Amino acid sequence: MLELRRLRLLHELALRGTLAAVAEALSYSPSTISQQLGLLEKEAGVALLAPDGRRVRLTEHGRVLAAHAARALDLDEQARGELESLSPGLAPVRVAVMQTATLALLPTALALLGDRAAGLRVELVQLPPEQGLFELTARGVDLVVAEQYPGHTRAHVEGLEREVLGTDPIRLAVPPADPARALHELHERAWAMEPAGTAAREWAVQQCRAAGFEPDVRFELADLTAHARLVATGHAVAVLPDLLWAGSPAPVRLLDLPEHPAREVFVSQRVASRDRAGIVEVRRALRDAFAATNADPAA
Repeated sequence: MLELRRLRLLHELALRGTLAAVAEALSYSPSTISQQLGLLEKEAGVALLAPDGRRVRLTEHGRVLAAHAARALDLDEQARGELESLSPGLAPVRVAVMQTATLALLPTALALLGDRAAGLRVELVQLPPEQGLFELTARGVDLVVAEQYPGHTRAHVEGLEREVLGTDPIRLAVPPADPARALHELHERAWAMEPAGTAAREWAVQQCRAAGFEPDVRFELADLTAHARLVATGHAVAVLPDLLWAGSPAPVRLLDLPEHPAREVFVSQRVASRDRAGIVEVRRALRDAFAATNADPAA
């Protein structure tokens, strides 16, 4: 009989690529991971791993079993969800949240959960959407609040589903005393943008190119509150989503971009866990919190 905990290690290796990455994600030592996978090979009766330089790779048998492991883990999650629905109390829910959702949605959502599901333990980790969605696939978290920008849709991954919470306008942020009125006037300004490789960065760069210039990105920061501070103090300009202000007046001057773009904010979970009572409650609280966040930051 194949042991489910070891099957999860094989699944993690298929996703993360190295024993060290699996060990770090699950808080084990690499030697422990290697030992457990060795035992799984004995249970399976075939070689699952092969040397690949200083690393290991999955054999053909290993890839086949890793695919079955993913399905076995889904079934385990579905079974636990059904058992949870029949028993008092709610299992903890671990949520990966992007920064703007942490600022704008979480205080209200947690307050709602305190009234509706007082015994529910919610664990939060702030991750960029790209990393959060990966960890959802890897079962590092149960829910993810993420976004996608106009024309930059995120891949639909088998086994995951999403629910749109709403749209979040994106505006041009300039210092309060800056005389600029449109994007094309900012070709000589210093820009604050998110790190290269993120959807937000790619989208912002494309807006500048469409306006006829390559942005001078001097400040590459994942922290959008730092972007706002740099803009407010006159050191940079940026494109920022309205959720950043969480219904409060913005300390910068906000200008509309061409065609009034907005990003789509969504919550995603594994299909296998969609009916878990705690996850249903958290999704509902996030949906209601987003609906309550509709103040104009330029007011």
